[in-house]
Amino acid sequence: MEDLGVTPAGLDPAFWGGRRVLVTGHTGFKGAWLSLWLERLGARVSGFALPPHTEPSLWQLTSGSDPRRGSVHSTIGDINDGAALARVLAGQRPEIVFHLAAQSLVRRSYVAPEETFATNVVGIATLLKRVAEAASVEVVIIATSDKCYEVTGLDRGFCEDDRLGGRDPYSASKGCAEIVAASMRQSFFAPYAPGGHRARVGTVRAGNVIGGGDWSADRLIPDIVRGCLGANGSGDGRVVIRSPRAIRPWQHVLEPLRGYMLLAQRLWEGEAALAARLDTGLNFGPHPDDERPVIEVAQALREALGTGTIDIQEDPAAPYETGVLRLDTSAAQARLGWTPLLGFGQAIDLTARWYGGWSRGTDVRELTRQQIDAYSAMMKEPA
Repeated sequence: MEDLGVTPAGLDPAFWGGRRVLVTGHTGFKGAWLSLWLERLGARVSGFALPPHTEPSLWQLTSGSDPRRGSVHSTIGDINDGAALARVLAGQRPEIVFHLAAQSLVRRSYVAPEETFATNVVGIATLLKRVAEAASVEVVIIATSDKCYEVTGLDRGFCEDDRLGGRDPYSASKGCAEIVAASMRQSFFAPYAPGGHRARVGTVRAGNVIGGGDWSADRLIPDIVRGCLGANGSGDGRVVIRSPRAIRPWQHVLEPLRGYMLLAQRLWEGEAALAARLDTGLNFGPHPDDERPVIEVAQALREALGTGTIDIQEDPAAPYETGVLRLDTSAAQARLGWTPLLGFGQAIDLTARWYGGWSRGTDVRELTRQQIDAYSAMMKEPA
């Protein structure tokens, strides 16, 4: 990996070793990466989520239900099943909760808006109400999205104080998620609510994440992999690109996950974290130079995979999606010491290496662990 000339704040293995952590959405793409990383740090990880929604899935390949493949205590359930959540919180007694359970696809939100709002908005209220009744929890990190902002044609990256909103149901649900999280924080948690629960609640807004193990429908990287490598990882094929000029803040999945864990470490500090405004939303995205159009991402990944063809088929009747989305991450850098570590080329290379290994039958649990270890080696030790 090339040296970008930065030494961003590192994670503290001593903090995470033996720490009880609950990951909601652990069977999803980001949740599976986070769970494996937390295991690697020595945390005692439990998970609460629906079954994986893709076949294959990163969770099943790296952990699944086989205890020989991982130590995550997995519970399958719906985020709006308050009774089930309460049982998990009582049984596992997590000290830190990462909330990643979500309906995460823009196009699906047009097909299933009720599901999208129920999961992404009501689910947060359900979770935080149960957390407010759980004695063990000290920190909650809620992942929303860079699409939580109202698109107003600004010629700059969105910053945390910009207006929340969203035209499509997915984006609107993420704007609502931030509002609900803030309301629950002020209504049920100290020091905002007299006598409230002591847990610190922060929200995190990541850009478009890429990396090995994502097979979601209607998402760029999985579509490219399916086109280039074929459904079963063999043969080449055609990649259809519908919005070649759309610009997004692409980043490898490990980048925001490091930010989430750093934020949890800092929120543990209590009053000091509040004074630094760390219990409000924080953006995590790439360097501005690494915000790229879809066609450039597709061409770079196709070249790295070494097979497949790109076919542009724009559809003027397609559901609305934001054309340009940029993030200002200066607050995370100033308040948290977080800064992007991987360049665009490195993120593409790691992603291609992962899928290439998977297509050749490599043990992807070990491959995923190796990529986590290589990334971790690039961080400085915590202060």
